[in-house]
Amino acid sequence: MKTFVSSLFLLLMLCQVQAQPAAPDTITDKKMGNIIIQPVQHASLILKVGKLVIYADPFGANNFKGLPAPDIILISDIHGDHFDPKSIDAVKTPNTILVVPQVVADKLSEADKAKAVVLKNGDKSTQSGIGIEAIPMYNLPESETSRHTKGRGNGYVLTIGSKRFYISGDTQGIPEMRGLKNIDVAFVCMNLPFTMDVKEAADAVLAFQPKIVYPYHYRGQGGLSDVNGFKSLVDAGGKSIDVRLRNWYATIGQ
Repeated sequence: MKTFVSSLFLLLMLCQVQAQPAAPDTITDKKMGNIIIQPVQHASLILKVGKLVIYADPFGANNFKGLPAPDIILISDIHGDHFDPKSIDAVKTPNTILVVPQVVADKLSEADKAKAVVLKNGDKSTQSGIGIEAIPMYNLPESETSRHTKGRGNGYVLTIGSKRFYISGDTQGIPEMRGLKNIDVAFVCMNLPFTMDVKEAADAVLAFQPKIVYPYHYRGQGGLSDVNGFKSLVDAGGKSIDVRLRNWYATIGQ
């Protein structure tokens, strides 16, 4: 397991040197106005509403040059492609709040621990007017030796105005994902052998029916997953779901 994770982390480190983030998208909320969705790389993304900036799993400090600093940083897990202390140190400000599971909090500096909001699966918090709920993320079948054990890391559901955003983190198509309700925008992983394949991801998405879904976190041991195949499966089963394909690995020569 450690070899697989280390190999992926090294590959991402090599790719991020020349990273150029994909163009942002915008959705509109009646209460909050425009919400900017900025794909960054792999599991990293930015949500911006007004002056408030939220980072999820920031990886590779160079990927964030020229982008607004975060007010909130969400960290889903301890693996290096999600929890990158050097990147956190590079992008945070003295006022940045870290929202993390306990396993990440245990690895933070004392200064960062003082500013951390620690959530376990099922916990909720409100930060700067944004509702944050920690959602389970884990591998199936459940096992104490799996890459992602139940209860260790967090996916997140964010409530921004009237919009609900789901960030899957590293997971398979678990019952807790399939049972989600009223999700406006979902970011769903699909990379083997770490999370799930395209078919399982599509089946889970068709179960909880988000209005918009972005396949993200789709580089695995075998390279990039077939996100076009994911779109075809979702389009065939859920005509109302807007599948948005964006380049989360926008490196020169790729």
